Amino acid sequence: MTSTLQPATTTEAVKRPGRWLALSVLVLAVLLVAVDATVLGLATPYISEDLEPTGTQLLWIGDVYSFVIAGLLVSMGSLGDRIGRKRILLLGATAFGAISVLNAYATTPELMILARALLGVAGATLMPATLALIRNLFHDPRERSLAVGIWGATASAGTAIGPIVGGFLLEHFWWGSVFLINLPVMAVLVLVGIKSLPESRDPNPGPWDMASVALSLVGVIAVVYAVKEAAAHGIGWEPVAAGVLGAAALYTFVRRQLTLPSPLLNMRLFRNHGFSGAVLADLLTILGLSGLVFFLSQYLQLVQGRGPLEAGLAELPAAVGAVAAGLVAGTVARRYSVRAVVSGGLAAIGLALASLTLLDRSTGYPMLGAALLVVGVGAGFSFTVTADVILSSVPKEQAGAASAVSETAYELGAALGIAVLGSIVTGVYRGFAAPVGTPEEAHESLGGAVEAARGMSPDGAQAMLTSARESFVEGLTIAAGAGAAVLLATALAAWFMLRGQRLDKGL
Repeated sequence: MTSTLQPATTTEAVKRPGRWLALSVLVLAVLLVAVDATVLGLATPYISEDLEPTGTQLLWIGDVYSFVIAGLLVSMGSLGDRIGRKRILLLGATAFGAISVLNAYATTPELMILARALLGVAGATLMPATLALIRNLFHDPRERSLAVGIWGATASAGTAIGPIVGGFLLEHFWWGSVFLINLPVMAVLVLVGIKSLPESRDPNPGPWDMASVALSLVGVIAVVYAVKEAAAHGIGWEPVAAGVLGAAALYTFVRRQLTLPSPLLNMRLFRNHGFSGAVLADLLTILGLSGLVFFLSQYLQLVQGRGPLEAGLAELPAAVGAVAAGLVAGTVARRYSVRAVVSGGLAAIGLALASLTLLDRSTGYPMLGAALLVVGVGAGFSFTVTADVILSSVPKEQAGAASAVSETAYELGAALGIAVLGSIVTGVYRGFAAPVGTPEEAHESLGGAVEAARGMSPDGAQAMLTSARESFVEGLTIAAGAGAAVLLATALAAWFMLRGQRLDKGL
């Protein structure tokens, strides 16, 4: 089925004064979330040393934020459509800053898990609201494409800024400082946003259905938990029970949305091939990428011996490529086609991941940096255009809910990717040949091996670390190959699902 997006009406095409200043506030919110998502990985070794969590608690510290944010994105996007996107954005940003302080000063693992969960609640309000406000600020399609490109470029820049700033802070201050960097960003966002952001909402929203909120939250969290547990510990009664519960909740959620006069999420949006194709492309792309990205920082630090700041700088080419590609993606998609840009971007990522199957312990940085640059360029093209397609495919009154679907796909892809590809790395790693007397915790993670080496003889420690690092790199290259296969298959699927899709050329 061919889908051509309709041009903006004369009324919609009026260009709102102050829209670019308002956009600067929205990208600050994106920066806030992107930076927070990346600094935790660097801070995890320091949190482990200070709070002494169990292995399970450490996993929950890392995972609970993504669990909660994934479970609440659709609900919060729909709530913003109802009560006002400006209102929910400013409330969420204020809460995000305040809860960041609780994260910074957590004194026990239990408090840290609670703080990360609350941060997920606040974070779920930000991303859908920013994209929905862009849809309502920029009615001219060309300007909207540029605004979406800037939005995506800022998210990419945030993923680069996070490790660099986080690495600097961790080398000079205590681990809590990586959370306190949210405060000045939040303060500027709220103060400028109050003046510059226009309010927008669905004029006929209907009630906010709490049963749907609960079903969405339970369904998403249970499914993600089931996949992660099965990947980490194998198929058992607990992940199976969670998976069945989650699937039942999501099935009931979909059935309920189809019968409600004012659903939390209009399921009929998925009948649009462009919308459903863009959402699926986002989910599978992140799934293929996230497992590799999650372990890349460990490779740079624990295998190649780089410091946190140097490791952060080493990942910079990916962000540079994404920023550059994101700013021109709309123009390129109009000149060629949506499916050419999205499929081409995904294929480029797949080929770059395939090149990383050649990694070893001594791989030089030029090869790694070039692969990361290609990954960034491909992601910048594909994510920017799919976000534009998703926003343009729905009435502006439903922009919050549609944006939330896009963000939910991103979060689900990240959680599933870390679970599936992460289990490949972990499974291969745990089988490394260790000298007699190697502590058990050395087989749990490479960080555990580095820690265990401090209590061993120099010769034993060296032999153990050499074997552990070689096994870790072997797992990483297998995961890169699996990620490449996912990305290349997604590129092929996007070529067919986005057939005939066009971005409106505007005025």
